[in-house]
Amino acid sequence: MAKYGRSASKSVKSAMHRKKKGTLTSGSGRTVKSRKQAIAIGLSEAREKGAKVPRKRIGAASLSAKKR
Repeated sequence: MAKYGRSASKSVKSAMHRKKKGTLTSGSGRTVKSRKQAIAIGLSEAREKGAKVPRKRIGAASLSAKKR
């Protein structure tokens, strides 16, 4: 079974194009230079549109903060 839906792939592709063009910005307004960050932004946009995207992973740092 596919991990992401077709519309999620389209939004990631769009984010990658915007990154390459230099118009993709992060939440703080800075230009995105990282490929991984561009993918994350694309998936986040797809999630907002209601596309088939798995939930965000919780990192080890946030897990340890939750346990406190």
